[in-house]
Amino acid sequence: MPAPRRRIIRTPAARPASSQRQSQRLEKLRSRLEKERAALTRWMSRLRRAFHSVERIQQSISRIERSLTASHKE
Repeated sequence: MPAPRRRIIRTPAARPASSQRQSQRLEKLRSRLEKERAALTRWMSRLRRAFHSVERIQQSISRIERSLTASHKE
């Protein structure tokens, strides 16, 4: 009967490297998330201002149109 092959036992040295790699990746993702949230906040304030400007212009146009149709009827 042939002898069984010996199994090579290695120390788990690769795990801390992958753990460190993962923690670096998570840190990078967190910083990217923070940057993206800041950018979104800036764009939302711009969008809000633009939206209210459009609303004011639409209201002004509708008032002018109403006054034109009211004066046209007279």
